[in-house]
Amino acid sequence: MKKVLIANRGEIAVRIVRACRDYGVASVAVYADADIDALHVRQADEAYALHGERGADTYLNIEKLLAVAAQAGADAVHPGYGFLSERADFARAVIDAGLTWIGPDPSTIDALGDKVQARRIALKVGAPLVAGTEGPVNDASEVVAFAEQYGLPIAIKAAFGGGGRGLKVAWKLEEVSELYESAVREAVTAFGRGECFLERFLDRPRHIEAQIIADRHGRVVVVGTRDCSLQRRNQKLIEEAPAPYLDDALRQRIHDSARNICAEAGYVGAGTVEFLLSADGTLSFLEVNTRLQVEHPVTEETSGIDLVIEQLRVADGLPLSFEGTPTPRGHSFEFRINAEDAGNGFLPTPGTIELFQPPSGPGVRLETGVEQGSRVSPNFDSMIAKLIVTGATREQAIRRARRALAEFRVDGVATVLPFHQAVMAHDDFTAADTFAVHTRWIETDFAEHVTIAPRSAASADPGVLRTFVEIDGKRHELGLPAALLRGVSMSSAEPAPEVAAVEKADPEAVVTPVAGNLHSWVVEDGESVEAGQVVAVIEAMKMETSILAPCAGRLEIAEQPGGYFEAKFKIGRINTAV
Repeated sequence: MKKVLIANRGEIAVRIVRACRDYGVASVAVYADADIDALHVRQADEAYALHGERGADTYLNIEKLLAVAAQAGADAVHPGYGFLSERADFARAVIDAGLTWIGPDPSTIDALGDKVQARRIALKVGAPLVAGTEGPVNDASEVVAFAEQYGLPIAIKAAFGGGGRGLKVAWKLEEVSELYESAVREAVTAFGRGECFLERFLDRPRHIEAQIIADRHGRVVVVGTRDCSLQRRNQKLIEEAPAPYLDDALRQRIHDSARNICAEAGYVGAGTVEFLLSADGTLSFLEVNTRLQVEHPVTEETSGIDLVIEQLRVADGLPLSFEGTPTPRGHSFEFRINAEDAGNGFLPTPGTIELFQPPSGPGVRLETGVEQGSRVSPNFDSMIAKLIVTGATREQAIRRARRALAEFRVDGVATVLPFHQAVMAHDDFTAADTFAVHTRWIETDFAEHVTIAPRSAASADPGVLRTFVEIDGKRHELGLPAALLRGVSMSSAEPAPEVAAVEKADPEAVVTPVAGNLHSWVVEDGESVEAGQVVAVIEAMKMETSILAPCAGRLEIAEQPGGYFEAKFKIGRINTAV
């Protein structure tokens, strides 16, 4: 390889740019319109426009990505995680274009990316499994039948998904149909395919995973374990390595199952085998993520192995640079810094970052795709950074994490930093002799009050504004005096309709809780509703958020699905006079 196109954005794109530089190859970034000034764009050796705002038109557009690769003269593609990273059709397209695919073979992605087929492989090698459907279900009636046969709760899971998207857990029979439809919608939006299968859901389990990497010389190595139990809505928030409080026999079973599953599938490259571990000790295979994980840094910190460099080596046909599972050195936590307000239901908060002041010092590592002045887009994932803290022991890592989280300042958008601080003060997570956290701990046991994050006022105009031009699709930078452009701004047309439409508080108004795309109305125009009833669904940062009726009355719809709206935008009202 000489030049790698990075088919991604944000902090993972920055991470791969740095690995390419360390490995001695050039990097090519791509960007959606809103990312033209993003950190990954400026860090890469070259950057090219994808011309569009949403993922479907940019980072999910295979034709555009391959066209950029050809234009830039790239000879390899790294997909990062999310977007197209687990799409076998993208891997095939890259290979068919004569480029090196930095990831597992397409046939392996097909086999393990299909969660139903992955279950069959796990059964073949003797990995532990809970009851589930043989294949994807066709409609909600099959979900109801499964629930009646095996009991509740059940998990409805996207067959070609991952990262918590397209995953719903049904606890009541009457909610099964709507949750199935929601899982299908999320799966289509995030992965382009809506097939879902079912499994018995283990209540209050831990989420344990094994990081593996394999080369083309016959070696499949488990690099280490992680615990990723601290989740909300099936999205991980805090991860750690190695997974704590596992006895040697259980850890060995996890290692052996992960290695055997990947060997059976002919795995090449980096991947993660995930398991659930119930309170009674029941271990069950969950899935294989055929890509680099968001939480890979904690394994790097505790193993001393650069997993992205190993990916590049494997793609180049070289053997792994190490042999056998390394003995963990110390303990490491990763905190996902999401632009979400933990004090307000974890609602996404896109906007401009007015202050970004990360911590530093011993044991602190930061992975980020933003900086002060960056714009957090509502069209993409809410994660803006990852804080990784490492110590010689778990106890030391906890103390360092408390210090680092206290130092971290972000203004302009709300973040989950107050939540992380509350968790690191909670005995369920930090006690020396117990570990009471599980995948639903936040929803069931975490009772701490997290204050709504303050939002700072906008900063003053800079003296010079940077802008950009594209010549044949390649990005070039310009600097213009702010005073020159200010006059143009003041003489421009009316304000954007999204801004003009924000109204004063109206107790009958149905408003968007967060900026995003209005997905659907779940109640018909003119239908009577109760206060607190779900009336619509908005998609923000790749997740669905319900919109509730503010009062009882008759719904009057003002805006149609498909449009993008800022937070607090009035999309309808409840007529209480009928």
